[in-house]
Amino acid sequence: MKTLLLTTFILVGVVDSKDSQFATVELDLNPATNAGPAVAVIPLSAFPCKVSEGDKFFIVKLLPDEAAVVQCTKN
Repeated sequence: MKTLLLTTFILVGVVDSKDSQFATVELDLNPATNAGPAVAVIPLSAFPCKVSEGDKFFIVKLLPDEAAVVQCTKN
């Protein structure tokens, strides 16, 4: 069985809740799965902006040799 390594992606996320250190977020999966969106806990320090409940953001990885980064959007 071959393992497929995902090297380039863009995920769309929404902040569900946050505390003083972490944000609980939902990430839309494409293609969509029957399980619904993925849920993750991300340190607030990973966001290059202040976030609040309901804020949208992207997790972007464009090049195989670079780390994924969080990009903020304006609602």
